[in-house]
Order: sequence, then C-alpha cells, then structure tokens
Amino acid sequence: MALPNGAGGYQLGDGNLTEVNIGVQAAPTSKAAAATLTPAELTNGIVIYTGSSASITLPTVADTEALVSSAKNNSFFDVNFINSGAGTLTIAVGTGWTLVGTVTSATLTSAAWRARKTGDLAWTLYRIA
Repeated sequence: MALPNGAGGYQLGDGNLTEVNIGVQAAPTSKAAAATLTPAELTNGIVIYTGSSASITLPTVADTEALVSSAKNNSFFDVNFINSGAGTLTIAVGTGWTLVGTVTSATLTSAAWRARKTGDLAWTLYRIA
C-alpha cells in the first residue's frame, strides 16, 4: 500500500489531530551485566539495564545490516537505554559504529539515541536526549 504523497511529504493516518498514532512494541530487552547486544535487541527500541556499573556493546554494523537489509544511507531507527541499575551504564561501540554524545548514563536515568546509516557498513549512534 502506497502512502499518500502531498507537496513532498507523506501523511500517516487519516489526519485527525485527536487520534493517537499507535505502533507495535515488543517486550523490552533487559540486561543485568556487561553484554554485547544482538541486532534484534538493539532494534527492539528499548534496552533496560538493571546491574551495577558496566558497558553494553553495540552489535557489529555488519550483523545489524543483515537484520535491517533494506536500510539505505540516512535510514534510521531509535533506541532508548533505561538504567535502573545500581551504577553507571556505558554504551560501547561495535565494529563499524561511531558514537556521538555522552556515552554514560547514571543510575536511574534514561538516554534516547538515534542510529543512522552513514555509508556501507557504517552507522552513527547519536545521543539525542
């Protein structure tokens, strides 16, 4: 089904301002210790960390692109890290990733990130909030 195109953009839904846009969200990924995320865990959109200070490492870009094989340059997805653990959570790069922004989240804080494809086997993860 093609989305309606009007004046250079696409409209999702029928345009009623009082209606809620509803999406689908799988159960969040949860980690309690240092780990490397799988591409499916990263693209899930929510990662909850419950342990003491540790690093969560991104999957390799090659593995991520195998999952999101239709991504073209400037395609993106968002992921949120929620640190409900007892220490600092640090996001670490996997092969092919560039990180922009503060990579640590103190206990009881959240961080919103946007992953953007910047080239063949190259993605950047931007901290946006």
